[in-house]
Amino acid sequence: MTWDVALILGIDGLANGAVYLLAGLGLVLIFSVTRVVFVPFGDVAAFAALTLAAFETGRTPPTIGLVLTLAALAVLTEVGSLVRRREYAHIPKAVALWGLVPAVPCVLAWLAARAGIPPVLQIVATVLLVVPIAPLLARVVFQPIADASVLVLLIVSLALHFLISGLGLLFFGPEGSRTQPLASGMLTLGDGFTVSGQVILMVTSAIVLSGLFFLVFERTVAGKALRATAVNRVGARLVGIRPARTAMLAYGCASLLAGLIGILIAPVTTMYYDSGFIIGLKAFVAAIIGGLVSYPMTAIGALAVGLVESFASFWSGALKDVIVFSLLIPVLMLRSFLTTHSEEEEEEVDQ
Repeated sequence: MTWDVALILGIDGLANGAVYLLAGLGLVLIFSVTRVVFVPFGDVAAFAALTLAAFETGRTPPTIGLVLTLAALAVLTEVGSLVRRREYAHIPKAVALWGLVPAVPCVLAWLAARAGIPPVLQIVATVLLVVPIAPLLARVVFQPIADASVLVLLIVSLALHFLISGLGLLFFGPEGSRTQPLASGMLTLGDGFTVSGQVILMVTSAIVLSGLFFLVFERTVAGKALRATAVNRVGARLVGIRPARTAMLAYGCASLLAGLIGILIAPVTTMYYDSGFIIGLKAFVAAIIGGLVSYPMTAIGALAVGLVESFASFWSGALKDVIVFSLLIPVLMLRSFLTTHSEEEEEEVDQ
């Protein structure tokens, strides 16, 4: 281990940490608003990477079939719920919201694949195509059990990952794909040390998107509604904020982040239909470091996970994931030690 090697590993760790930062922000956003640990988050990122790869090779993205399938299930779920409540007048609106709106990016993507659009428009089409995935999954799976315990929601989320992974194998196949670099060129530092343009783009994108994330939460009405729902769902409902609507907004924002993550990592690693699971798990470690509530601590945890993973891969490539996930042990022990449990909470648990 020399200083040059340490510097290379540090830059690589920052690039990985930038990806985990964005993924961790998405996980914390969903959990704080809905109490759902959204395990399929990484799957959405993997589908975005495979979608962009399909565009670059001139193929129609299989994501279109996946989105349309989820839209059909969402329409059936919503219509069935309206029929049970005998609210027949709302059925056309439900069909338009859950069926026609997700179909719009599918049509645009189908036309884009046939027209051979420029790379920038391919990225836009990819992001638009994957954004409906998380809200559709939420409507079909999580909204009917929104009041369940966190443990039940976690078990359902884990089961949903395996279902989505199977759908990914069905639509995308077992072959891996890698896209063209989004940024070319190198930045030369002192003593001939160079940093690739792709790494600079990943780190810069994480910083910019995190800043936009902060501005949205602080300056917009939708962001304040998300914050209010995260702090107190009952209080938010009392002042006219609908938790179900803010939950869908949170899923949409997280799906957008996942799409951007897939685009950023597609040029640096070969992506498969199930590659997103490990990304989501490492982002979950960062979110746990932040207590699933603190965005700044999640960002710090993401950078720590990226750096630990980079240096661990140098010392032992076979054990790098074990070392990364071992970070959870001292973090959970420390949080358990610092958390105060009142007697009233213990009595509620006993009851």
